[in-house]
Amino acid sequence: MTFMINLPFGFLRGKVRKYSFKWFLYIHLPIPFIFLARTSSHLDYRYIPLFVVAAIFGQLLGGRIDL
Repeated sequence: MTFMINLPFGFLRGKVRKYSFKWFLYIHLPIPFIFLARTSSHLDYRYIPLFVVAAIFGQLLGGRIDL
């Protein structure tokens, strides 16, 4: 779930200049969506490290997608 949310944002992040406002936005914009998905599915806080790792992998793989 977290991985899939971050894929398009990673793709968009890979197309902008590093450390720009959009770059920062594409990294941090998925966080509220991930929080809502986690809380609405009633998952415990112990799963947060797994979600963080999945988010990082989603950002990295999304940045490597070349269409």
